[in-house]
Amino acid sequence: MSDSLDRSTKISLLKEPVVRKLCEVLDKSSNKGWRRLGEIVGSDRRFKVSSDDMEMCSLKVLELEGSPSHMLLRLMGERGCATGHLMDYLQTLGNTEALQCLKPAALQILIQPQSVALVCGHNLRLSCHAVGKSPVQYQWFKSREEVPNGVSPDLVISPIHLKDAGFYICRVNCGDAVEFCQWAQVDVLNVGMSYGQSYLSLDGRLKLVIQPNCQNLQIGETLQLECGAVGRPIPRYQWHRNGVPISKAIKRKLTIPHVMLDHHGRYRCEISSSTERMWTNEVDVVIAPRISVQISGAMECSEDDFYAMGGVLGSSEFALNSIPEQLYATDKVALLIGNLSYQNHPQLKAPMVDVYDLTNLLRQLNFKVVSLLDLTESEMRNAVDEFLLLLHKGVYGLLYYAGHGYENYGNSFMVPVDAPNPYRSANCLCVQSILKLMQEKETGLNVFLLDMCRKRNFHDDSTPNIVLRVTANIVFGYATCQDAEAFELSSSGFTNGVFVKFLKKRLLDDEKITTVLDRVAEDMGQFDATKGKQALEIRSSLSERRALTDPILPGDSADLAHAHSHQWAKAHELPESMSLTFDCGAQIKLGFAAEFSNVLVIYTHIIKKPEDMSFCQAHVTDFSQDLDVDPKEMNRETPEETGIYLLSSSLPQHCLYTRLSSLQKLREELVFTVCLQGSFTAMDDDHPIHWTKSINIGKPLIARLDLHRAMRRNSCLQTCLMPHSPSHSPCHSPGPEHHLHPYHRPHQALDYNRLSPQHHYLDTCEAMQGAVGGCGDSCYENLSQCRYEPTYDCSRFSSSPGRLSIPIETTDDINELQTVFINSLHLQSQ
Repeated sequence: MSDSLDRSTKISLLKEPVVRKLCEVLDKSSNKGWRRLGEIVGSDRRFKVSSDDMEMCSLKVLELEGSPSHMLLRLMGERGCATGHLMDYLQTLGNTEALQCLKPAALQILIQPQSVALVCGHNLRLSCHAVGKSPVQYQWFKSREEVPNGVSPDLVISPIHLKDAGFYICRVNCGDAVEFCQWAQVDVLNVGMSYGQSYLSLDGRLKLVIQPNCQNLQIGETLQLECGAVGRPIPRYQWHRNGVPISKAIKRKLTIPHVMLDHHGRYRCEISSSTERMWTNEVDVVIAPRISVQISGAMECSEDDFYAMGGVLGSSEFALNSIPEQLYATDKVALLIGNLSYQNHPQLKAPMVDVYDLTNLLRQLNFKVVSLLDLTESEMRNAVDEFLLLLHKGVYGLLYYAGHGYENYGNSFMVPVDAPNPYRSANCLCVQSILKLMQEKETGLNVFLLDMCRKRNFHDDSTPNIVLRVTANIVFGYATCQDAEAFELSSSGFTNGVFVKFLKKRLLDDEKITTVLDRVAEDMGQFDATKGKQALEIRSSLSERRALTDPILPGDSADLAHAHSHQWAKAHELPESMSLTFDCGAQIKLGFAAEFSNVLVIYTHIIKKPEDMSFCQAHVTDFSQDLDVDPKEMNRETPEETGIYLLSSSLPQHCLYTRLSSLQKLREELVFTVCLQGSFTAMDDDHPIHWTKSINIGKPLIARLDLHRAMRRNSCLQTCLMPHSPSHSPCHSPGPEHHLHPYHRPHQALDYNRLSPQHHYLDTCEAMQGAVGGCGDSCYENLSQCRYEPTYDCSRFSSSPGRLSIPIETTDDINELQTVFINSLHLQSQ
């Protein structure tokens, strides 16, 4: 091995661990760090690092894991800077620690062992391979103890037993140099010989081998549920009760000592890895009170004592507290519409953020969520028709709307973005008409959350005559009272409207839906900004304890519901990510993510380029005119520059980003061009060469449902069209305070420059899970997967580079073991 790297190696070709270590050194140094390095490079005209480039680097500190040094090195690499140049700059900088990062270590671990879960009787193999300047020696440990004969790169235990479960690590020696590999957890499942034999040929994929069992317990007893899966890397677990994640229940075994009546319900566990997800069966846990038997009115004894005395329950009087009947939904579906970019009326801001936040929360409650922005009248009607197809007997249906609206004669109207000025009922959707159609489906629960103004529209004299059935399953949550306005807060960034600001804190509560809304109303009543101006109004005919957290139990129409749900799921599939290889030898990654059901994000990333190529960049172009994409907002270096604010922290870094909205308007398959620009060091002129590829991704996301068509089914149209008379524009009354904006008032322009890129988080590994989230690029498994707002716990999905194999619940054990082996390192050196 040489004492230094090849000076001609391009920075962009440096190995990721080297770059990461170098960036850590440069980021933490104040007077000899990345900023001073940028000044030195900027004085060299060959690489043209400008003040704007330095400002771009400095903005990286605002990102969750952003690194100014990494951005600076990336810019230098794109402009042809070689390792030799970088070493010279670091020499001038005087940062010897950074310079040392470019020199190869005397000992490097190339292959790390990976945690695994496997069945008793299977063969365990853990691998740790290293290279050094002299022969390498290995010693494996289980926790603090040396593994006998564990002195080779591969640790093999054949067959494995329950006693072999635990944490393993390998110490590697090369002369005086000592390194430890990362910890690997081995989980051994005892499922009996019948199961064990069938899983001896484990292929690494998740396989469920232990299912939980139903439990019948009395108050005070201990609940124990167990599940298990085998696979590599080791699976992660999250237990759910009635469809809601249980806090800190992230181990294979769920134990709840001293159960109470509140613990009854349906339990199941979500099992996941970096690439897969599965669920166990859902099982019933019934909690009954301890039975007290009263004999002759004078003596009390327990049920067990009574049997011991030879008593017969049928001849005795005993009191048994009634257990609330568990209510179920045959399915849960939600349609969320946020209209903000009105053509003839004041623009809004909050609906986009409100729809985004509620979608993420409802997905946790196992709702099939459809989230759409900026719909015209025909698009809204068609979306409602598609929504109605998902409704069947016993289904929980939820409709949320944020945007302009009004209320006449007790009927609420939602205003599409293309509504004329003035608008009338014939131009809008009547909520009560939609409710009538939902009732015909015999739904189990109908929830309407209307985040809009309810002022009277004096220019609409129509009087709809909508006769609703008398049912006990309707809940209305109006963001404001009758003849009042709903407000969104004035802000330079993206914030919720007043209603959702408080609703999202309560939505996951395992309470009757009216109780949840009551608490939201109390919270809103304490908000000084809108006290006396906006109050939540709740209307309900709900006679049962229906909750959004109720579990799903498919009913008689399960097959029909499944067919419609399958069609809807296909309408929310992301295109698969793809690698494109061009004639010049360069290779790019083309990835996709969804911000809403009708908003697609495309990003490109250079993953390989020829060594003699000094400049290389890929961008997308030639989109359908139906999408009305602004070329100035395409192929930007940060998501925020192209309007991607809510999803920005979930996207892979160092790409070019393009946001395509209004996918519902797409009439044909989406075909676009990927253009690669590049230049070579041997070229005399500065003009880059172009290569192109045409890409067809079909109709992505909601585009498959063709909502752009004229109303093709008349169900929604017939019930919404009402007699009307010529009218003028509805009045827009002034708001009460300058810092509040009612949902039918103009708003200040967004101050994009002050927005933080870390507004919200989304799990990017769930491309099939509903309307929001999903990243079609599995190439970025080592990126931090994002988690949701702290209102709910999705930490089970989080990971970081180099720690994917360590389950979250073992963090403390890992830290303790790491301390032990630091001491072990000291002892070894002696």
